[in-house]
Amino acid sequence: MNNLVSTRRGFLTGATASLALIAGLPHAAFAFSSAQAETLITKTVSDINSIINSGKSESAMYRDFEKVLVTYADMPNIARSVLGPIARSTSAAQLNAFTSAFQGYISRKYGSRFREFIGGRIEVKKTQKINSIYDVSCTAILRGEAPFAISFIVADKTGKFIDLNIEGISLLKSERAEIGALLDKAGGNVDTLTAGLK
Repeated sequence: MNNLVSTRRGFLTGATASLALIAGLPHAAFAFSSAQAETLITKTVSDINSIINSGKSESAMYRDFEKVLVTYADMPNIARSVLGPIARSTSAAQLNAFTSAFQGYISRKYGSRFREFIGGRIEVKKTQKINSIYDVSCTAILRGEAPFAISFIVADKTGKFIDLNIEGISLLKSERAEIGALLDKAGGNVDTLTAGLK
């Protein structure tokens, strides 16, 4: 497991991003804008803040967290990305099963540490368009921690976020490395990897 996961900032990166990581959806046909990207992330962080401070049980938080992922993150594309080249030779049914398992895995992996962040929040600051993506800059404010900058990466094509960066580190790349290691342990078998994530 990479070092991000074992740190507070790593968790928050994962929690918000992994809310990280759907091409072809009907809503993607219209042109996206900076204002829409910022609205998307404002809603995302509002939901995350509510989950962190909800007082719910961990299992209930996991379910809520996964709902946020499905709503705001481009999970099918994120799942294909973290699988890497093998995704091209994987069937649609296998990809769907992996995506579902990956969502649950991310929800439990980071959701299990929600209670450490009660009283914390994320604030949206500004949005910048860079080619075909929008970089939505935010500030994470945790109790007992200095505020730090994070940024959601929103895809123009899908209108959902596909990555989150913190201090130059991409959550998508970090998860790709970790899932790659788990895939190696599974002997390159996607079905075995999917079962393990469950």
